[in-house]
Amino acid sequence: MWLFLGFISALLLGVYDVAKKVSLQQNAVIPVLFSSVAISSLLLLPFPILSHFFPEMMRQTIFYVPPMTGRAHFFIFLKALLVLASWLFGYFAFKHLPLTIVIPIEATRPLWTLLGALVVFSERLSLYQWIGVSVTLFSFYLFSLVGKREGVVFYRNKWIFFVILAALTGAASGLYDKFLMKEFSRMDVQTYYLFYQTVVMGIIVMILWYPKRKTSAPFQWRNSIIAISVFLTLADFVYFYALSDPVAMISLLTVIRRSGVLVSFTIGAILFHEKNIRLKAVCLLGVIAGTVILLFGK
Repeated sequence: MWLFLGFISALLLGVYDVAKKVSLQQNAVIPVLFSSVAISSLLLLPFPILSHFFPEMMRQTIFYVPPMTGRAHFFIFLKALLVLASWLFGYFAFKHLPLTIVIPIEATRPLWTLLGALVVFSERLSLYQWIGVSVTLFSFYLFSLVGKREGVVFYRNKWIFFVILAALTGAASGLYDKFLMKEFSRMDVQTYYLFYQTVVMGIIVMILWYPKRKTSAPFQWRNSIIAISVFLTLADFVYFYALSDPVAMISLLTVIRRSGVLVSFTIGAILFHEKNIRLKAVCLLGVIAGTVILLFGK
């Protein structure tokens, strides 16, 4: 069941990426992100309220939000900050770069996760894992050559570094999720990390964007912002439910969840009429192949 849920989450994430690109085109990034997390938080708000007033009824459902300790709030708040950092970097990159350039770079997240483990835990890679690293990095290099054709020089473009930072913080968040699922309720994690994100983003809006709103990029409300919230909330709900299964493999779920890039890449190529699609598709498949070898080569 958790494998099937992983594929459902990947499909939802693919559509979420496209809605994000539509929302951010010629729009202010910070209020778009604030609006999307606020709506997501509101979508989940009924569950902690019902769980508080009707606990016996809600315990019989998969939507029960149990009471939390201060320790739980602390660790979930850290999750909110980690995800928010990833989203801030990612949203700015989505606005300023073609979707078919952002997506393959985001697909390298498992590589950064493994390299982080290599540094932090002094792990050693098997021969097949080194092959996976090589295939992924070579595909990334080829992808940088394709980007040059569109005037995107990887080592000079700050938005490319934003995508990489989004991938790094996103990979760290993925590792952190497994710890959270062992320690706390999945509904607590999803409900409260979105709540804390809304609070933090509200502060960021009031300090960074609102005072400069007349001189910076204007904010335009679009219905696709609602789509961001709906598809992300559903994707996370399904993912956390799958991850809470004791037999779920985080490495396999990571690969399956990243396969959603195929959906967003395909829809984005058609919807936005982007260039060099065949070459980018080859590079993307190379990144995915390298990731699969990397994660299952041990």
